[in-house]
Amino acid sequence: MLALIVLLILTAAAFPASAGAQEPNPLEGVTFYNDPESPSMQQWRALTRAGDDRNADLIWKIAREPKALWLGRFTRPNFAVKVRRLIDPAKARGEVPIFTVLRAQATGCGPGYQGGGPAEDAATRAWYDDLARVIGDDRVVIAFEPDSLGTIDCLARSRRDDRLRLLRYGVDALSKLPNATVYLEAGASDWEPAARTANQLREIGIAKVRGFMLNATHYDWTAANIQHGLEISRLTGGKHFVVNTAENGRGPVHYRLANGRRITVWCNPGLRGLGPPPTTDTANPRVDAYLWINRPGFAQFCQGRPIAWFLPRALSYARFATDWERPPRGTRYGHEARYPLSAFGIP
Repeated sequence: MLALIVLLILTAAAFPASAGAQEPNPLEGVTFYNDPESPSMQQWRALTRAGDDRNADLIWKIAREPKALWLGRFTRPNFAVKVRRLIDPAKARGEVPIFTVLRAQATGCGPGYQGGGPAEDAATRAWYDDLARVIGDDRVVIAFEPDSLGTIDCLARSRRDDRLRLLRYGVDALSKLPNATVYLEAGASDWEPAARTANQLREIGIAKVRGFMLNATHYDWTAANIQHGLEISRLTGGKHFVVNTAENGRGPVHYRLANGRRITVWCNPGLRGLGPPPTTDTANPRVDAYLWINRPGFAQFCQGRPIAWFLPRALSYARFATDWERPPRGTRYGHEARYPLSAFGIP
C-alpha cells in the first residue's frame, strides 16, 4: 500500500496537469473576436461596394469567422498601442481575441543557421515580457510560436538548446497571465513523431499552460491531427489541445518519390479549401476547439512572394470550403474530380 501511495505521489508530481481531463473547457461559451479591419473583412466590403456579389459571397465565408490575430517582430512601431487596439475593442464587445505569437526567428535552414544568435534571443525575451505586460489581466487566447519546435533541426546544432531555452522563457512569461489560455506549438500529424514533440513540450514547460496546438501551418486532416494529438496528450500528462482547421477542408498534398520518400507540398499547395469553422463542438473531449489559428487567404513566404493577403488564393479557399474532418471515399487530394498533379503543386 505504501509503495502504491508513493507511486501516485510521484506520478502527480511528474504530471501536475493530468487532472485537466476533468477540468471545464476554458473556451466553452467564449465568443471569439472577429477583427472588423481584417484583410478579409476589408476585401468583402470592397467587393460589395464594387457590386461583385459573387466574389463578395465567397470572401464572406472567410470574413465572417473569427481568426487569430498575429503578433511578432512585424507588430511595430508602437507595439503596445497596436496590441491594445486589438484587445480593447474585443473587451468592449465582451469577446476574446486569439493571438498567434510568432517572435522566435526561424527564417532560414542550414548547418550554420544561427536564428539571429544570442542578441536576437535577448530581444525576443524582452518582447515576451513586453507582450505579457501589455496583455496584463485581460482575457486572451494565445497560440504560441507556430513552427518553433518543428524547425529546431534547421538551426545549427549549437543553437538548438538555446531555442528550447528561449521558448521556455516565453512560456514562463505568458503562463503567469491570470486570464490567458495558452496552447503551445506541437507541429502537425504529418510532421514530427509524437514522442519527440512530447519531449520538447515537456522541456519548454507544457505543464504550466492549458495545452498545445496542432496543424497551425499545415493542411492535414482534422481526424489525423486528433489521433496524433491524443498520442501527444498521453505523453504529456493528459494535456488538452486545439486544431487549426483554417485551411484543411481538402486535406494535405503528399506525394512519393520513386525511392518511396514522402514529400509534403507546403508552399501554397493548390485547390485547398477552408475547413470546419471555429467551434468547441469537437470530435473528442481532449480537443478544446477547432480554431482558425492561421489566416486563410494569405500566401506563404515562398515562390518569391512575401506573406500577404492574396485575393485569388482567398477565393480558391472559399470556393473549395468543406466541413470534412477526413477524406471522403473516392477522393484524391481532397477532390472527386481528377485534376492534373500540377494543379496541386506536385512537380
